[in-house]
Amino acid sequence: MNILITGANGFVGRRLVQRLLRAGRIGANQVPFSRLTLVDLGADDCIDDARVRVVSGSIADDTVLRAAFSDRVDHVFHLASVPGGAAEKSFALGLDVNVRATLAMLELLRGQPAPPARFTFASTIAVYGSPMPAVVDDTTPMRPGLSYGAHKLVDEILIKDYSRRGWIDGRIVRLPGIVARPAEPSGLLSAFMSDIFWKLRAGEPFTCPVSADAVAWWMSVGCCVDNLLHAAALDEKEVEMRRDWTLPVLRLRIAELVDALARRYGEDRRGLVSYAPNDGLEQAFGRFPPLDATAAEAIGFRHDGDVDRLVVNAVARHAD
Repeated sequence: MNILITGANGFVGRRLVQRLLRAGRIGANQVPFSRLTLVDLGADDCIDDARVRVVSGSIADDTVLRAAFSDRVDHVFHLASVPGGAAEKSFALGLDVNVRATLAMLELLRGQPAPPARFTFASTIAVYGSPMPAVVDDTTPMRPGLSYGAHKLVDEILIKDYSRRGWIDGRIVRLPGIVARPAEPSGLLSAFMSDIFWKLRAGEPFTCPVSADAVAWWMSVGCCVDNLLHAAALDEKEVEMRRDWTLPVLRLRIAELVDALARRYGEDRRGLVSYAPNDGLEQAFGRFPPLDATAAEAIGFRHDGDVDRLVVNAVARHAD
């Protein structure tokens, strides 16, 4: 089995690679893989494992894609993207990476002999747009308000159509804010949702760009990887009726997260937080309604459990 991961050196990708290398397979009932093909702009070529093959470059480059798919691919985790803020600033780049490269990958897979490759796709809650309705559930219409969300929705439609035709075996998971991303430029408008973890963990002041009562959907990177692997391991019969799921989340106010961080790292952390709400960010990332993720929960997807577990899981890649 050859597993290909785009965005393999990104925040979620690195954790997924680590998990796969430790397990040697996707799920308990899956055969072990013999090759892990890692694709990214700056793919990590220092992994000392004979199963790893690295392809460096942009998935928008046809030469890079042909190299990545030079051998048969049995499973794809498609994580690479130009995210929200970056896609708004550079429409052409976002279109090339988020849509054209995805279509090119699907076409390469269509040309492979049977059986069809499994294709696990990291979509986004940005497909719903803003403002959201009073409750989001499995029937909520998708009205993306950013190019990033529109690109992902186009990809979802293509993946479902290619799956309908039997050319791939697609699985789509819509991710919420994943924390805690490293404190470095990411192109994400929601970067503050991760920054607050690192600032308070380090005992440094943090100016929050949304109010204490702002409500968002949260998931740790470890929980995200759990859900990606769960999607990939689902039996074909389990995805015959539905191939897309908005994942269960923790719906929390910023104040609730600060409380949990104070319980974890010290009561003095509360005094380190000040608020300077930005109306645009508050509208986009601070007004999330309740989410009814019935379809996802019924098939085994899960959130972190509670806010204290979220804090632990979000920083678990660093030793406390």
